Amino acid sequence: MTQNTPGSGKAVHEGGWAKLRRRIGKLLPSVSDYRNFRRTWRGDLVAGVTVGVVALPLALGFGVSSGLTPAEGLVTAIVAGFVAAVFGGSNVQVSGPTGAMAVILLPIVASHGSGAVATIAILAGLMVLVGGAIGLGRAVSVIPWPVIEGFTLGIAVIIGLQQIPLLAQSGGVGDAPHSSNAIVAAVESVMRSDPVYLLWAAAAAAIVIACMVLVERINPIIPGSLIGIAIATVLAVLIPNPLAVIGAIPDSLPAPSVPDISPGGLAPLIGPAAAVAALAAVESLLSARVAATLADTGRYHPDRELVGQGLASIGSGLFGGMPATGAIARTAVNVRSGGRSRVSAIVHAVVLLLVVLLISKPIELVPLAALGGVLLLTAWRMVSRATVMSVMRSTKADALTFVLTAIVTVSFDLIIAVGIGVLVAGFFTVRNLAKQARAELETVPGPYVEGDGAITVIRMDGPIIFASADRIHDMVVDDTTEPVVVILRMSKLELLDATGAHILSEIVRALERRGITVLIKGIQPRHEGLMRSVGVLRALRHHKHLFTDLDAAIEHARSHVRRARE
Repeated sequence: MTQNTPGSGKAVHEGGWAKLRRRIGKLLPSVSDYRNFRRTWRGDLVAGVTVGVVALPLALGFGVSSGLTPAEGLVTAIVAGFVAAVFGGSNVQVSGPTGAMAVILLPIVASHGSGAVATIAILAGLMVLVGGAIGLGRAVSVIPWPVIEGFTLGIAVIIGLQQIPLLAQSGGVGDAPHSSNAIVAAVESVMRSDPVYLLWAAAAAAIVIACMVLVERINPIIPGSLIGIAIATVLAVLIPNPLAVIGAIPDSLPAPSVPDISPGGLAPLIGPAAAVAALAAVESLLSARVAATLADTGRYHPDRELVGQGLASIGSGLFGGMPATGAIARTAVNVRSGGRSRVSAIVHAVVLLLVVLLISKPIELVPLAALGGVLLLTAWRMVSRATVMSVMRSTKADALTFVLTAIVTVSFDLIIAVGIGVLVAGFFTVRNLAKQARAELETVPGPYVEGDGAITVIRMDGPIIFASADRIHDMVVDDTTEPVVVILRMSKLELLDATGAHILSEIVRALERRGITVLIKGIQPRHEGLMRSVGVLRALRHHKHLFTDLDAAIEHARSHVRRARE
């Protein structure tokens, strides 16, 4: 009996508010985020400047690859990069436009127009924000490693294919092929291309790629991409050529504003926003998890990371940008360059802002093909050949999951690919679990007693679940001869679901209908509730046919045999 004391309800109420305050406190920035800044500030400043330089061509390139403008990619890197650094759950995560987001945005822009992207960014940001608030940050842990690597390979292939229209077409930003499929779009672009323009574009891309490879071999800290773009731009200015350039870039950030859209126009954007939100959450959490293993940068908080990424996309949308995610490549550069606190990611955003304010005019002269070169090499470097070989050499099931996820990613849709990959991996996992389920005949232990031949002992081992239930039923019911008593040993039963428990009840009933007495020994406490509710124990002839000790069960079985022979 519970005794209510005065004020107990108030105490419970206050306890609930205290938990809520602690929960909210964990999702918000605090002074403790910067407790190590005095020790790490030099490395943070150097890393922030380095990442800002590296991020500049990527931000411009991913803006173009998304079907938008370089300016929108740059705005996203500045706003989302700053907001995610302050509010996110990782100390070293660098956020902004990414290749995966460009892949999913391109068909959305083709279907709904570039004007819908800001609205989609806000909607997706709200969804990600709510996901973090309700604690969905740990959901990424259910995605198997082969699925992640297959997803990454597929994205890399798509990013590479997306650069072919950029290199093959002379119309500039917005002159994209009609197909949303990267393979079809690449083929269409080559078929319609001007061979002369294609040669100029390929030369510009080759210059950038060569600089990235050669300069970074000399000193990995030097941003080869920026040097390559600078050389390609100078040559393009000095030598007459047909190459399309980036074009006008604002010399300041646009004023924040809420996109003007009617309620009727909002409904068609919910689906695309949900797909963007799912990708943003998964990619950001994966990136933050990997970043936490690169160096001693402190643990990351997955729910706070979702809150920060949600706010980042909302902020980007208000400034006319695109949805953002955590970027593993830029995050890795940040850590390798000495970044140890979120100040480095903040500095990266400030560096990009200074670029907009001070040197936007020279950037307008950069050939789009030069950005294509940056992204082509970026796509190539996204895939670790050693990792691919490790997956392919692991198990046939994991290799198939990896390949299938990559193919679906390239051919259809990123979110569908992850879903199919998880389902395929789950199928093989369940199948392997089902193979471990066994029902093995055992001899009656101890010295032989006359009549023991009429007793069958069956040990249930492994998981009895929906995938193995029918096989276990056939092994016990069909393969059992006609003993007087069957003892089912359950102490080694590892896993049991409702289907497995239902099959056990059918096994008991089938044997009892044949006149065979069934005794059950060793039900584990964690399985007993399920067996009672499904009816396994009710199927027994007598409630005393349930045992915890094998010797007692055998002695009871022998008494049944003696009575049967009298």
